[in-house]
Amino acid sequence: MGRGKLRIYLGAAPGVGKTYAMLSEGHRRVERGTDCVVAFVEHHSRPRTEVMLHGLEVIARREIEYRGTTFTEMDVDAVLARRPAVALVDELPHTNVPGSRNTKRWQDVEELLAAGIDVISTVNIQHLESLGDVVESITGIRQKETVPDEIVRRADQIELVDMSPQALRRRMAHGNIYKSDKVDAALSNYFRPGNLTALRELALLWTADRVDEYLQEYRTEHRVSKIWGSRERIVVGLTGGPEGRTLIRRAVRLAEKGAGGEVLAVYISRSDGLTAASPKELAVQRTLVEDLGGTFHHVIGDDIPTALLEFARGVNATQIVMGVSRRRSWQYAFSPGVSATVARESGPDLDVHIVTHDEAAKGRGLPVARRARLGRSRTIWGWLTGIAGPVLLTLLLSSAVPDLGLANDVLLFLTLTVAAALLGGLRPALASAAVGSLLLNWFFTPPVHELTIADPRNIVALVVFVGVAISVASVVDLAARRTHQAARLRAEAETLSFLAGSVLRGETGLEDLLERLRETFAMDSVALLERVDENEPWACVAGVGSRPGARPEDADVDMPVGDHLALALTGRVLPAEDRRVLGAFAAQAAVVLERQRLVDEAEEARKQAEGNKIRTSLLAAVSHDLRTPLAGIKASVTSLRSDDVEWSEEDRAELLAGIEHGADRLDHLVGNLLDVSRLETGTVTAVIRETDLDEVVPMALGGVPEESVELDIPETLPMVAVDRGLLERAVANIVENAVKYSPDGEPVLVAASAISDRVELRVVDRGPGVPDEAKDRIFGAFQRYGDAPRGEGVGLGLAVARGFVESMGGTLTVEDTPGGGLTMVLSLRTADGLPLALPELSGEKTT
Repeated sequence: MGRGKLRIYLGAAPGVGKTYAMLSEGHRRVERGTDCVVAFVEHHSRPRTEVMLHGLEVIARREIEYRGTTFTEMDVDAVLARRPAVALVDELPHTNVPGSRNTKRWQDVEELLAAGIDVISTVNIQHLESLGDVVESITGIRQKETVPDEIVRRADQIELVDMSPQALRRRMAHGNIYKSDKVDAALSNYFRPGNLTALRELALLWTADRVDEYLQEYRTEHRVSKIWGSRERIVVGLTGGPEGRTLIRRAVRLAEKGAGGEVLAVYISRSDGLTAASPKELAVQRTLVEDLGGTFHHVIGDDIPTALLEFARGVNATQIVMGVSRRRSWQYAFSPGVSATVARESGPDLDVHIVTHDEAAKGRGLPVARRARLGRSRTIWGWLTGIAGPVLLTLLLSSAVPDLGLANDVLLFLTLTVAAALLGGLRPALASAAVGSLLLNWFFTPPVHELTIADPRNIVALVVFVGVAISVASVVDLAARRTHQAARLRAEAETLSFLAGSVLRGETGLEDLLERLRETFAMDSVALLERVDENEPWACVAGVGSRPGARPEDADVDMPVGDHLALALTGRVLPAEDRRVLGAFAAQAAVVLERQRLVDEAEEARKQAEGNKIRTSLLAAVSHDLRTPLAGIKASVTSLRSDDVEWSEEDRAELLAGIEHGADRLDHLVGNLLDVSRLETGTVTAVIRETDLDEVVPMALGGVPEESVELDIPETLPMVAVDRGLLERAVANIVENAVKYSPDGEPVLVAASAISDRVELRVVDRGPGVPDEAKDRIFGAFQRYGDAPRGEGVGLGLAVARGFVESMGGTLTVEDTPGGGLTMVLSLRTADGLPLALPELSGEKTT
């Protein structure tokens, strides 16, 4: 059985008619005889949508109990048992109620598709996971229900249900989307014309990209090489020269003339890695094209015109922008040039623009040396072997074995030539061949001691010697260069792999990265410099090594990173081929710096948001929880001062008790508020001393009725290292919270036990308990489970308790009580072997 097909109706906003279109398609399928059912459709009380359900078979929903309320969800098992040909499933990103078969509805749909059932569903553009941040910036609302883009992209058909913002607002005003009491709020908030226009553009662009993917897949499957000009896609051919910026800007202007234009800048380098391009200029051009909304591509190809045309046809480009060649006039005698070749071979379906620029016909500059960097010592030994070797060999053969024969002499001299090539490369080998041929002619070819050759066969021998020597030297030199290049590329690959791995691992240490850069290139110091604009001085953001440079001009090597960042390296001048890896380090340094700043800004924003939250909660506490006891105190005082009523002693005592109770409530609330303020500002300092737990815990129970707590603290427990005052406050808050939520007649158990090097204090209640997802949340400031607490308080007790316990090196966690309820577990360190942090007391008397 094959997999079912997925069809999605995509909309820009609620109310554009996705569900209506899906139900209309369902009716069309039924009329054609297709077995089509409604697996789940939410009509939101819209009359026209509700009418569309008539005449379609609807699968009964599954009822799920959650927190005392009954919810309905799609019954996946019923749909699978029914096995229709087509199932209509509304709201693909929906999150199912806990207890459902799957967490998300798109996972239910995946099961139906796997069973061979075709599915028709609906999605709004704001629910795509990748667009969450964009939608939030437009509407100010973060979408909690999302669907992965890949699920939607895999759909066999995506149909855009489009509607203009004006028409959608009219539908809203007529009451066709929301009820009349919600229309005004919706029109003035989410359904503003600007929001709807931006969301509509997002939907159109996303759909256009998906259509372009379909087109690319079709062209690939059917091997279509001819360009289909469905949209303007302009390829810019870059050489790494200074004219690249002019070409990029020209291509962008061409793309802006038509809607949906796209610019792709491509640089083609040869496979041997030898190029005359400037890495600095390429980095600047890459930044420029990305800033202007285009993309940068690096392609390997030995035949540059062919590679450029293949790239253009592969991306279905319609135009190519190239610059006039920088070659001089006499150089055209060797080849017509890349621009002319591309224009000749492009064909009628691909336009080629050749743009003039200031660098035209000024020459390409000197080519990069292709000689392998074999090192100073190897080069010296190569020259010694090539020059001194033949001389010493001549002396040896003349004195020791004068009659060895010309053939053997030639082989020995050829061996020296090969050795010179292995050590020093091509030039020492050529010198060795020249010196060897002269010495062979002078000392070993009759007539000796003359630069003449009597026997023609000896002429052939010497010519063969020179030819073989040059050939062997060239091959050996080429192999040495290739070996050196392979080793270098392997080192570069390892370095780039490290950088890529650091990005994937999320490593953000800027100094560590600069230190790795310094070690890689054996530099004395590395500094990352920054300036606001060209008129401002450079400032060192981070540096490693001895005396990092303060300006790029003072460094031995500088690598710009955009317009306002630069790497400055001191120690030695790097060769040109090292700048490629240096550019990767520079780009990574910029990314790490930006990431650090974003993290700092996010942390600062989080702190400000937390502070705003605390201030808002504090205002709410002041307006209610602090105001209530004040109102009671004022009412009691006013009653006592009233001359109109003669109060009995019993009434006066009751009013005074009310005043005292209100004052105690105020004192407790203000104390908790001050404690939270101390914890937030980090001014809580624990004075750790050896303490018996059975001395502190009973003192902490003074604020609760005696019969409400059952105490079990063995006297044999080891002493704990705590601050007595902080521990007492923490235990008091924990016990008061447990007593508040315990049923009447059920005392709270406070028990302690020793486990390894720690002592655990457990506060056990039989209250309603807390679900798992809320267990960590109850320790937040101003948090009260359910937002409807029993008793009094502003939700600070457990937050203060955890803060005090952690400041003493302990932990406060929560567990479920077997049989129902909640258990607070306070874990403290024993005092055995722990250094005690005593406060530094001044000469003044303290209490």
